[in-house]
Amino acid sequence: MLEAAPQAQRNPIRRLYDWVLSWADTPYGVPALLVLSFTESSFFPIPPDILLIALALAKPERAFYYALLCTIASVLGGLFGYFIGYALWATVEPILIGSIISEANFEAVTGRYHQYGEIAVFAAAFTPIPYKVFTVAAGVAQLDLLKFAGASLCGRAGRFFLVSLVIRLAGPRAKELIERYFNAATIVGAILLIGGFALIKLLK
Repeated sequence: MLEAAPQAQRNPIRRLYDWVLSWADTPYGVPALLVLSFTESSFFPIPPDILLIALALAKPERAFYYALLCTIASVLGGLFGYFIGYALWATVEPILIGSIISEANFEAVTGRYHQYGEIAVFAAAFTPIPYKVFTVAAGVAQLDLLKFAGASLCGRAGRFFLVSLVIRLAGPRAKELIERYFNAATIVGAILLIGGFALIKLLK
């Protein structure tokens, strides 16, 4: 049996993942969930789902409450990301472009707004697409703030409440099911929903 790699040799993202997860076993799990949900929407690399899952598995009866906290904090964090792109882009651009995301990829994201608008925000908020990149890019592209907030709310609520619903229905097996199928399910769900909107427009 292979032994786990020494802590110093492990992937730094994995160490960060384990650190986030460790908060579930402390009295500060809920405050940590709020902070993580807020910061992940603009710059932090680890999604809040992992802590949400751990907390909800420990107390399934509070799963939807945790999802609500996750949603509120994440949407507020998304608005902060929007503010960064809208008002502070000249300052943060040299830090983000190149080190966090390539210029070509960022331009591709902002280009999506001119083509898809709030639908692109919803897709990023609901699926494994890095939501933080889209929040900052939305500010740079000056996407309508109300549409941005509405799309973020729908996407984030849909994602986090779906996690909590799986936990309430599947019990202890939820973690395995989420890790195995959740990302694929959210992508398919987003494609179907966006496809439905597109069909409605064509039928008008």
